[in-house]
Amino acid sequence: MKQFKAESKRLLDLMINSIYTHREIFLRELISNASDAIDKLYYRALTDGDTGLSRDDFAIDIALDKDARTLTIADNGCGMTKEELENNLGTIAKSGSLNFKKDNEQKEDIEIIGQFGVGFYSAFMVSEQVTVYSRAYGSDEAWKWSSKGAEGYTMEPCEMEGHGSKIVLDIKPNTDENNYDEFLETYTIKNLVKKYSDYIRYPIRMDVEKSRMKEGTEEKPEYESYTENETLNSMVPLWRKNKNEITEEEYDRFYQEKFFDFEKPAKIIHSSTEGTATYNALLFIPGRAPYDYYTRDYEKGLQLYSNGVLIMEKCPDLLPDYFSFVKGLVDSQDLSLNISREMLQHDRQLKIIASRLEKKIKSELESMLLNEREKYEEFFKNFGLQLKYGANADYGAHKDVLKDLLLFYSSSEKKLVTLKEYVERMKEDQKYIYYACGQTVDKIELLPQTEALKEKGFEILYLTDDVDEFALRMMMQYDDKAFKSVSADDLDLETEEEKQEAAKKVEENKDLLGAMKEALDGKVKQVILSQKLKTHPVCMSSEGAISIEMEKVLNSMPSGEKVQAQRVLEINANHPIFTKLQDLYANDPDKLKEYAALLYDQALLIEGVSIEDPVAFSNRVCNLMV
Repeated sequence: MKQFKAESKRLLDLMINSIYTHREIFLRELISNASDAIDKLYYRALTDGDTGLSRDDFAIDIALDKDARTLTIADNGCGMTKEELENNLGTIAKSGSLNFKKDNEQKEDIEIIGQFGVGFYSAFMVSEQVTVYSRAYGSDEAWKWSSKGAEGYTMEPCEMEGHGSKIVLDIKPNTDENNYDEFLETYTIKNLVKKYSDYIRYPIRMDVEKSRMKEGTEEKPEYESYTENETLNSMVPLWRKNKNEITEEEYDRFYQEKFFDFEKPAKIIHSSTEGTATYNALLFIPGRAPYDYYTRDYEKGLQLYSNGVLIMEKCPDLLPDYFSFVKGLVDSQDLSLNISREMLQHDRQLKIIASRLEKKIKSELESMLLNEREKYEEFFKNFGLQLKYGANADYGAHKDVLKDLLLFYSSSEKKLVTLKEYVERMKEDQKYIYYACGQTVDKIELLPQTEALKEKGFEILYLTDDVDEFALRMMMQYDDKAFKSVSADDLDLETEEEKQEAAKKVEENKDLLGAMKEALDGKVKQVILSQKLKTHPVCMSSEGAISIEMEKVLNSMPSGEKVQAQRVLEINANHPIFTKLQDLYANDPDKLKEYAALLYDQALLIEGVSIEDPVAFSNRVCNLMV
């Protein structure tokens, strides 16, 4: 028995037990190696023209023998000489594919999958013994390589018809922890080929047992078993076909089968890119949000292929969080894979692909918004919340990407509008983009803070999602127009003359306002005379970074930490209640305190904030009634 040329048994143990996280990928690795071997011979046929072989002559064959507990993978590729077997299999991490690619790196159209020479050893995860029979193309000799793992390997001549390699795996017996019998089941092998190797360019064949009705038994059906050699893989990926060759029905069927959705996709994005990063992408925007989309259980990511071989079921690094609803796949020959072919190096190519996908997705959404407005609004109902979260995330780092994709309900248009549409309609004397927050559009419509803006004909954006105000605050402005809440303490609606008149009235009533503030005992930062109220007597506004709506949202979170906005109680100086307050200040200071508390609670209720003492509020109302 010969020893492996690597430094220690521990290296092989590491490769078998640590590098690969899923036992099932051994089949992917061995099929990929077989495909590489065929590629080399096919390339030789193209360049030298001396093989007499065409592409249709090549295939990969899989055979199962349950009784012998063997799984065999055979190819009719280039095969290996004795020296090549020694070098490629006797030296761990030695790759014939990598050497072949280096020798031909100046030549185009070479797509060799395996480059690190480790994939072969994944077979030991499921095998007690691995035996390789190989005969190099054009050679009269065949050789048998056999190993039971880290102890070493044997080499001896053997008989073999034709060129290529045949790998025989003696599958391990079951243990308490692991079921190895599954790798001797036809349906398991078919599923693994479909999952990982469906787009290998050569047919992967296997004898599959089937049943049929015996002739002449139609009245009393009897069935017989027969074996059929079945091709397990599709070979030609849909995403490598020209778009004009693919029907919408084919796209829809591919999406529904591949991503387990009963509905058709809302948008299909099929692109092929060459240059600094060469890849094919087939992306889908679902027609509805998955049931778990807005939960922690949802996993984003695109399927990642390298030359048609599935490398990763969900690669999260290819999608930003705000586009996490996108499903699909990317196939690239440029990605740097590590020795296990499972994990991806976070290199420049991956970042380039991710950046281009982001731009492509944004472009397609903008096109939908511009040309298919109804369809886009349906999409926004499903995934608009995620776009808003994206605009707020990372301190607004992505706001420029997302700002033109956002929709909000308009007080004047009575439908969803973009920020661009809002700004284009702004009046000449309008300084801000105004918005109002509430549980529903109908409730926002009733807010007293909106009166002055409506009177001036200013459009208001109605925000009904918890994240809305946070997103606008993080964006700060759009097209040089700042956002301002209708509940801000100063809407800056007055002329200079009106401001002077208001300041005069405040000065005249500063003692009354001070007394009301004192009566509220720290509940408000100040009591002011409102410039936004027209018919309502009172409302609540806020100063500083935290609005009353943000206070509600933050305090509803399970963190346990509580925040409070700097509340401002606004009184309508033109309402009869203000005359009553002036009278009470002069003649009944104690009752003024009751009125201040009552108005404060009323303002909270209008804002949708729970009052501290409902019983006291009820008693005050009853006292006024009698």
